[in-house]
Amino acid sequence: MSELPPIYPLSQELRDLLIQKLGILEKENVVLQQSLREQKTQTAAQTEDLFLELLEVADALEALLDYLENNPNPSPEFIERLPRSIAAVNRKFISVLGKRQLLPIELTTTEPDFNLCRVIDREERTDVPDQTITKIVRRGFRWGDKILRPTEVITAKVESNLDDNINEIINETIN
Repeated sequence: MSELPPIYPLSQELRDLLIQKLGILEKENVVLQQSLREQKTQTAAQTEDLFLELLEVADALEALLDYLENNPNPSPEFIERLPRSIAAVNRKFISVLGKRQLLPIELTTTEPDFNLCRVIDREERTDVPDQTITKIVRRGFRWGDKILRPTEVITAKVESNLDDNINEIINETIN
């Protein structure tokens, strides 16, 4: 013989409360599903807009490449305009990124801020103080408050007097 599950008596008041809560949950579920559909539609539209803007950048680059391919000996006027044309394409691309809050990091000092920069190399220099940024190798970008990619820099390395003194002592010892 199978066991029957225990029966829990519910008062009418508790039963009505459960039915009311279930109704609220069903309504919230419908609202959440509708909100999710709207978000998906909005995301798809934003993605489509992004792709269309990126295609404009690609079209500009393709036009430059086509011209170079079809004109192996471009005119001096074209060569003279080429840096401005490439700069215009770059500005368009940066504009597309900016519309999505992806902005270049602007360094305000010549000393690296290690929250914004990554030193990838050092070069010996005597014309600037130690740790001075001498070259930006790759521009950094932030997305809202987040550093998406730090700015990659090269900084100056000034040989210290201690190093000079050690080199002098070594040279005197050798000689």
